[in-house]
Amino acid sequence: MSAAAVHLDRLLEPLADCLSPEVAAKIADLQVDEAMQARISFLAERANEGLLTNDEREEYTGYLHAIDVITVLQAKARSQLRRQS
Repeated sequence: MSAAAVHLDRLLEPLADCLSPEVAAKIADLQVDEAMQARISFLAERANEGLLTNDEREEYTGYLHAIDVITVLQAKARSQLRRQS
């Protein structure tokens, strides 16, 4: 786990303690819709090819940060569900 992920994990810990089983289950099951996934995949491909414009790079970076947060929240939600069962 990267240093940024460790810090994010610590920052979000108090939130995890507040999750009801219903909310934790919804967070654990979050998925992006097809249009959003297609956009992220398109930007990822352009990034791998070194073709992102500055605006696309900013957009893609924003998605990556959001995905990091969601991933940590989902892990916390799943952990909370295991503890509650």
